[in-house]
Amino acid sequence: MWMSVSGGVMRSRFVLPRVAMLLILAIGALMSGCAGDPSRSSSPAPSFAEGSPLKEPAQMVSHNGLLRAEIAVERRRVDLGGRKFWALTYNGGYMPPTLRIRPGDKLELDLKNTLNEVTNLHVHGLHVSPSGNADNIFIRIDPGQTFHYSFQFPNTLRAGTYWYHPHPHHTSAAQVAGGMSGIIIIDSLQQYLPANLRHITEHVIALKDFQVQGDAIRTENLHIGAPTHRTVNGQLNPTIPIRPGETQLWRLANISANIYYKVHLKGQKFHVIAHDGTPVDRIWTTDSLLLAAGARFDVLVQGGPAGRTQLQTLAYKTGPGGNSFPQANLATLVSEGPAAQPATLPTSSFAPTVNLSDAPIAARRTVVFSENKAGTKFYINGKQFDPNRVDMRAKLNTVEEWTVRNDSNEEHSFHVHTNHFQLMSINGRPHQGHGLQDVASVPAKGQFVIRIRFKDYTGKTVLHCHILNHEDAGMMAVLDIVK
Repeated sequence: MWMSVSGGVMRSRFVLPRVAMLLILAIGALMSGCAGDPSRSSSPAPSFAEGSPLKEPAQMVSHNGLLRAEIAVERRRVDLGGRKFWALTYNGGYMPPTLRIRPGDKLELDLKNTLNEVTNLHVHGLHVSPSGNADNIFIRIDPGQTFHYSFQFPNTLRAGTYWYHPHPHHTSAAQVAGGMSGIIIIDSLQQYLPANLRHITEHVIALKDFQVQGDAIRTENLHIGAPTHRTVNGQLNPTIPIRPGETQLWRLANISANIYYKVHLKGQKFHVIAHDGTPVDRIWTTDSLLLAAGARFDVLVQGGPAGRTQLQTLAYKTGPGGNSFPQANLATLVSEGPAAQPATLPTSSFAPTVNLSDAPIAARRTVVFSENKAGTKFYINGKQFDPNRVDMRAKLNTVEEWTVRNDSNEEHSFHVHTNHFQLMSINGRPHQGHGLQDVASVPAKGQFVIRIRFKDYTGKTVLHCHILNHEDAGMMAVLDIVK
C-alpha cells in the first residue's frame, strides 16, 4: 500500500441574522476575489520581493563518464521572494541541483528519505531501463530509508533538457507541488549549432509554482485553478541579462505539478532547437510555446534593442471542464551593454531526422482518457490505476500506433515513460513536430495519433496524464515491454 497525503476541511454551523451573514460573505468575497470558491484563501495574498537577478541552479556534473550524487529528501524552510515557507526539498533547496551528464554516462545516486511518507525518484523523459534500481517507479522508499539508484545511459541518449521528480502512487502531486522537482541536462546539444554559437550563454528557465497555506507551501487539497505564484528557478520575476543582438540558449521546462504555461517573450521569437530532450531535425520559430505539464523546449533567444521585455505566460484555458490560467509575468529580460552583431541562425537541417512515418506497424491501440462527472476520478480505458495489473503489452524492437482519445471536457497532458513518441496528427490534421517528444496535450473531446518505437529496454513502465492531480486520482496505466 502506498501512503497518501490527505486533508480535511473543518466545518461548523452557526446562526446569524441575514444582514450580518450577507455582510460577512461580501467581505470574504472582496478579500478572496472569488466568493464561494473553496480553492481561494480568504486572507490577503502575501507580498513578495521581485526583480532580483536570475540565479542558475547549482550543478552536479559527471566526470569521466560517472556522476555520483547524494540527494536528501527533507522538509525544510526555504526563502521565496523574501519570505520563509516550509517546503518539501531535495538537498534543502526549493530549486535543487541540476544533474548534468553526457550520453553513455552512468549515474549512481543515493536518495535519502527523511519525510514521514513514502517517496521515490523518476528521471522524466530519459531513455533508460524501467526495471531494477533504475527508472523504476514501482520502487518505494519508506521513511528513514536510503535507496541506491543506478542508471546506465546509452550512448544514443538524446541531448537536451529533462527533469527529475517523485513518482509515488497517489502522492506525486503533493510532493511535486511541495517543491520536489529539479532539472537534468544531457550535454552535447551544442554540437548541432554553428561553431560561433557553441559557447553561448545558457540559462535554465525552470517553471514551477507554489500555493501558500499559512507558513508552508500547500500540499493538501490542491486545486489546479487556485491562485498560485509562478517562479523561474524558484524566483519571482527575476531579471535576465542579455546584450542587444546577443544569442542565448534557454532551457524552458515546466516542472510544476499541475499547471500549464503558454510562454511568450513580448516582441521577440523563440527559435526551437529541442523538444522534450530531443534535438529537432529543423529549427522552427514561434512567438509563443505551450508547455503542458511536464513539457520542455530548448530555444535560442536573441537580445533586442536596449530596454526591458517581459517573459510572460499568456492566459490559457484547458477546456470547458478544465481550468483557466491567467496571464502572468515570469521574468524580465534586460537588454543592455555593448551591442553584438546578431548571429545568423540555422534555417535548414539541424539534428539527424527521426521519422516513423514509414515504419512497419506491429499493433494499433486506442487509449481513452476519461473522468467522472464530479472530476474526482480519472480513467484510462475505463480503469483506474492498479500497480498490480498490466494494462498493455508491447514487443521490444517494434513500432506501434496509438490513437489517444479524450472523452472529457478538459485537456490532459499525455506522457509515456522509457520511450519517446512521434506525434502524427491532432484531431485528424497531420502534425509535423520535427522530432520526438514525451509529452503532448490531448484536446478536450479530441484525439491525436502517435507512433512509438520500443527499443533497448524491457520491463514494466507507465503512461499517464502528467497533470499529477489526475494521475494520483487514477489516470495512469501499466505498460509491459517484453521480448
